[in-house]
Amino acid sequence: MNYRIKDASLAGEGKKKIDWAQVHMPVLFNLKKKLKEKSPLNGVKIAGCLHVTKETGVLIRTLCDLGADLSWCGCNTLSIQDDVAAALVDEGISIFASSKT
Repeated sequence: MNYRIKDASLAGEGKKKIDWAQVHMPVLFNLKKKLKEKSPLNGVKIAGCLHVTKETGVLIRTLCDLGADLSWCGCNTLSIQDDVAAALVDEGISIFASSKT
């Protein structure tokens, strides 16, 4: 797995943020719940470039849970939540995102 993030030790806090956002994003949550067993994206490779935030984390998790092979990068160093990036790497997702310090 390839990744570049600022600090892997932030993963715990990032997971909490993504879990919180997931509760507040019912459409993606219900889509995942409905389609997860069918794995409609199995074998599909997706490369994404978007702000790495807790909301994007929910989208990334959903795509992966539906079977996609995913690689993601941040589109703006000012909009990267380093803890979210660390949480996604900890879940085995290829992420290239590190904020400016």
